[in-house]
Amino acid sequence: MPTVLWNVERTATATVASEEDLGTSSGDDKKTPQVAVLSVDIPPLGEPIDTSRRYFWQKAKPLDLDAIATQPSVYDDPDLAIKYRPREDWENIHRFDPLARWTWREEKALVRKIDIRIFIFTCIAFMALEIDRANLGQAVSDNMLADLGLTTNDYNLGNTVFLLSFMCAELPSQLVSKWMGPDRWIPMQMVLWSVVAMSQYKLNGRTSFLVTRALLAILQGGFIPDMNLYLSYFYTSAELPIRLSRWWAAMTFSIIIGAFLAFGILHLDGRNGVEGWRYLFLIEGLITLVVGIAALYFMPPSPTQTAGFPRGKKGWFTEREETIIINRALRDDPSKGTMHNRQAITPRLLFRALKDYHLWPIYALGLTFQIPMGPPSQYLTLSLKELGFTTFQTNLLIIPTYVLSMITLLLGTLFAGWSGRLAFNGLLGQFWSLPCLIALYCINTTTENKWVVYAIVTILLAYPSNHSVQVGWASRNANTVRSRTVSTAMYNMACQAGGVIYSNIYRADDSPRYRRGNRDLIAINVGVIFLYIAVHFFYKYINYRRDKIWNAWTPAEREHYINTTKDEGNKRLDFRFDY
Repeated sequence: MPTVLWNVERTATATVASEEDLGTSSGDDKKTPQVAVLSVDIPPLGEPIDTSRRYFWQKAKPLDLDAIATQPSVYDDPDLAIKYRPREDWENIHRFDPLARWTWREEKALVRKIDIRIFIFTCIAFMALEIDRANLGQAVSDNMLADLGLTTNDYNLGNTVFLLSFMCAELPSQLVSKWMGPDRWIPMQMVLWSVVAMSQYKLNGRTSFLVTRALLAILQGGFIPDMNLYLSYFYTSAELPIRLSRWWAAMTFSIIIGAFLAFGILHLDGRNGVEGWRYLFLIEGLITLVVGIAALYFMPPSPTQTAGFPRGKKGWFTEREETIIINRALRDDPSKGTMHNRQAITPRLLFRALKDYHLWPIYALGLTFQIPMGPPSQYLTLSLKELGFTTFQTNLLIIPTYVLSMITLLLGTLFAGWSGRLAFNGLLGQFWSLPCLIALYCINTTTENKWVVYAIVTILLAYPSNHSVQVGWASRNANTVRSRTVSTAMYNMACQAGGVIYSNIYRADDSPRYRRGNRDLIAINVGVIFLYIAVHFFYKYINYRRDKIWNAWTPAEREHYINTTKDEGNKRLDFRFDY
């Protein structure tokens, strides 16, 4: 095997280069940090995974579980390895080893362990968020608006205040999380918002309704990008999208659980002279409090920091497992070693991330893609009550909607992985919803059979959402931890801004058919279809232009660019955008 100079501290028999060989001198005015440069044999790498398929339904080539799984990366070139070495204060630096090799059997077993130890709890935490975020719809099915003397326009205003507050809190929360560490900030968030959620038991009018909506959103805002950042510590870019789809499926499942909880809790209506919706806020807020306290145990700071209170002395992963987690993550994305997990983002870095126009098309999709389905979703329980269904029937009838939505979400994400066409995958949801919106516009929902109207709305809201795909898409196209931290928050802020828009499309003067609102939704739906197509060709053109430049260079010119460029993240000419 070839022998090379390597930039890594390693306990092995090797020849250590002298100080002169390293190009430094104790008398130099500008001394660079001493790094052990060793002469070692390079173990063989695994065969690169061939993900190309002529047709998306073709099966992937089966893996030899005992073959080497370690994929090629920049760390296999000694010159590049020096440039991409993680910073010395990175919390996982002691497990960094470019020469580490592992098998597919080890990797698959470890990923299953991460799913059990880390991912399952993040799903539970997201379910707690959604229960406290979505139970307003169940509360209004129990005549909450009438009890508080509110109108549907007040309800719209409450949703608008919530979404605006949620949106404004996204980026500040992400910055706090990056400074404190998501393992500290997320449990704190959950405990604080659970207190506000329980306080809704004492609502007494319009003012208290709007105040609690704002406080709840401020404390919940940022939870989603915070958790996305946390999951990126453990998973590769290829694994994260499918985990995010399961994560959003868990959110949808929580709405189903919430419907069953509401069905039971709302039967307490009248007990001790208290309305059922008050018990709903109190009990479900208490559930979140328990989950928030549990997060202190189930959210270790990093893969190499699982030992200690309250998780025990031994920790969750062995040294071998920690080495695999860290090096597979760095080989997939070397930028993960450029910031440690308690490092704040400076205003300068924040500004640079915000002005990254290459991510703006994804933000535009986040702003618009949910608008056509938003008002029917927000008004689902109110609409069912207006159709003549009882409170308890309403809370049970929303369940099929979310069961179908959960299924189409998972299938849509799998299709995105198979096809590799992220923008075109978003068209599925838009083409799905368009006929349903046209039907709602054309039929008279006040005289049509209520089961027909229910069926149309159920099919509409069961559309295959591209949301989880787009979160991973924004993260992948950012290509640095700095940009990824900001881009995920910005994408979610765009989604909340879209929510503000659709919260005001159905108005009281347009009820009960909302013909004007449905006409607007149809127009927006068609516009989003053209937007997805434009985004696809935008990224395709950028990649084509970079390929043209890159392929025209000689190998020496490419190496010179890599060694001297000041381009960072997705601005590098050797980076290609997903689309």
